[in-house]
Amino acid sequence: MSTALVNDPATPTRGARGTQLLGALLRSRELAVLVVLLLIVLGTTLKSNGFLFSSDGFRNLLVTPSLLLLLAVGQTLVIVTRNVDLSVGSVLGLTAYLTGRLFADNPGIPVIAVFAAGLAMGALLGLVNGVLVAFGRVPALVITLGTLYIYRGIFLTWAGSDRINASDMDPAFLALGTRSILGIPVLTLIALAVLAAVGYYLHTARGGRELYAIGSDPDAATLYGLRVTRRVLVAFVLSGALAGLAGVVYAARYGTVSSGAGSGIELQAVGAAVIGGVAIFGGSGTVWGAAIGAFLLVTINRALPIVGISDFWQRAVVGALILAAIVLDRVLANRQERRLREQQGSSAAEAAPPGPDGPPVLPAGPTDPTTHHDEEARA
Repeated sequence: MSTALVNDPATPTRGARGTQLLGALLRSRELAVLVVLLLIVLGTTLKSNGFLFSSDGFRNLLVTPSLLLLLAVGQTLVIVTRNVDLSVGSVLGLTAYLTGRLFADNPGIPVIAVFAAGLAMGALLGLVNGVLVAFGRVPALVITLGTLYIYRGIFLTWAGSDRINASDMDPAFLALGTRSILGIPVLTLIALAVLAAVGYYLHTARGGRELYAIGSDPDAATLYGLRVTRRVLVAFVLSGALAGLAGVVYAARYGTVSSGAGSGIELQAVGAAVIGGVAIFGGSGTVWGAAIGAFLLVTINRALPIVGISDFWQRAVVGALILAAIVLDRVLANRQERRLREQQGSSAAEAAPPGPDGPPVLPAGPTDPTTHHDEEARA
């Protein structure tokens, strides 16, 4: 007995799947930002070969954005929950100075212990932010703006006029700032490993998906039974921990730490995430886009002086990119909302049976008196 295989017309064929995938890629914000990044690198290299092909040009292209990449990844975790963390620059400065002090006051301390201390201190400072935001029900913008100045004040009081120099730190630790594996700087590999871990968590783990649900509609997430307070708290802790890791990486990268470390970088972190497609209103975006945004911002800052653009216009270009990204997010969100309303309206019209004169008539509900009357007549 033979069995006939009939293709379900509702099942997409392999070619249709390929077309859908190609369409999704072409609509991807991440891909668009990546293309802009590549065009800037290409144009600047044509202007000056040393930008990419000098002795350290390619290395700087990879290692310089690693700090901002770590901060942007942590910022993404917070922004997708419809919050923001403006204290990451001060956290970076504090943990960078802590790193130097640990090496200066404890000669021979293991490098891994210093990394653990930086992560722990960053997580603790992030926990303070998370508790105030999640339990205090105060807007994150206000809370983290306050802790930005508090943490910076603690840093200035602790450091004073003191300066951590390369001679105070372990040579094996400083070697991380110059060492490469297969041509890729070690610090870049650390940042990419963090990027992959957080990206996997957001894409596959239940907790990661819940962060997006909370950002899309916090009230609906609460009614659905999601632990909103706990998830927001975890997001701030992870953001602080990654800022702490960035502080350790800062010390290894530059070999010196002063009281100005990390000043102003928090706005670059927010900008990198938003430019990379993370919606400032929460609920959408990826760490991959935030990482590309970090590379784009750092590359722009390096490229514009080479093509002869002044420092004022460098800042103006970055500001224009952030504004354009926010406007684009709103336009796309409004378009998607309008499309969903149209689809819901057409689906309701198709589901309703036609009336005697042609227009659809919605079926009567169980409490409709006409339904009850018909049932009695049949009885």
